[in-house]
Amino acid sequence: MAPTNALPNPYRTVEGWAQTPEGRAWGSTSSVDVDPDGVSIWVGERCSTNQRGCLVNSNLDPVMKFDGDGNMVTSFGRGLLVWPHGIHVDREGNVWIVDGQDNRPRAPRGGGAAPPMPDRIYGHQVIKFSPTGEVLMTLGRAGGVPMDEMEAAGAESDFFWQPNDVITAPNGDIFVGEGHGRGRNRIIKFNAQGEYLMEWGGSGDGEGQFNQPHSLAMDSQGRLFVADRGNDRIQIFDQNGGFIDQWYQFSRLSGIYIDANDVLYGADSESGSVNPAHGAWTRGIRVGSARTGELMYLIPDPNPDCRGTCTAEGVVADRNGVIYGAEVGPAPGRLQRYVR
Repeated sequence: MAPTNALPNPYRTVEGWAQTPEGRAWGSTSSVDVDPDGVSIWVGERCSTNQRGCLVNSNLDPVMKFDGDGNMVTSFGRGLLVWPHGIHVDREGNVWIVDGQDNRPRAPRGGGAAPPMPDRIYGHQVIKFSPTGEVLMTLGRAGGVPMDEMEAAGAESDFFWQPNDVITAPNGDIFVGEGHGRGRNRIIKFNAQGEYLMEWGGSGDGEGQFNQPHSLAMDSQGRLFVADRGNDRIQIFDQNGGFIDQWYQFSRLSGIYIDANDVLYGADSESGSVNPAHGAWTRGIRVGSARTGELMYLIPDPNPDCRGTCTAEGVVADRNGVIYGAEVGPAPGRLQRYVR
């Protein structure tokens, strides 16, 4: 379809709203969600750099909460997460974090042997934290299930490898999107106790197939919206994987959020100069209706010639309609605030 770039932008950027503690710099803010109070904002931040920052800067907490004035009031997660990718705050205020990598050592790029294997391997998991940082539940094997092992065993229900995002339904059921370059390209459903129920997907561009199910959202009807990033579309399902519709007008989404009024916010961090195959589309945050698919607004990336992952990758809106964008990079990889 033709690019949906000719949309008004009634928002202005509020610079420097979220203040990190002295001595801590923004570096790579991967994900964002709103607290049940409607104004406090939770972020997953990769410990000041996108390159395995939480291993390099192991003294930093990757999960942070900011009050309505932008003051950091809570942080936790150090030593438990490698590369936070998705975040979801449930109705009780519990914070779910998707960890998309592991802490296995890597060989230097210029050649040579990898460092010794650490005593504890972790990552490729979904962790449920209490609002104060207590671990309440962990989904997935610590360190993940590498694709060759998963395929050799034929273990369709073994998980995870490169999980992306998580969301919970009103009844407590849990949905996880998996597959980021590698991985199963699937949606996995668990009950509220974390017991496996079912899955659907597979790699491809047909209905119900995925190429990076990168972000998840749910509307007031309980429909599951999947930002199928590699296929430049949103797919919509019922909670048992039944295909309902697919939308291309919101562009190539890395992040998706639906508020209580079924306003849909979609963050495109990879179109334009970043991705020539989708180069005619303006990168930025599109706002529209989750009921009809109609688009209303576009907050464009102020740096249209950027290379890499640019502008917001994660997106959320508070109860007042203020929009927050989580910028992975380039530096400073901060949390941005947009108001009308």
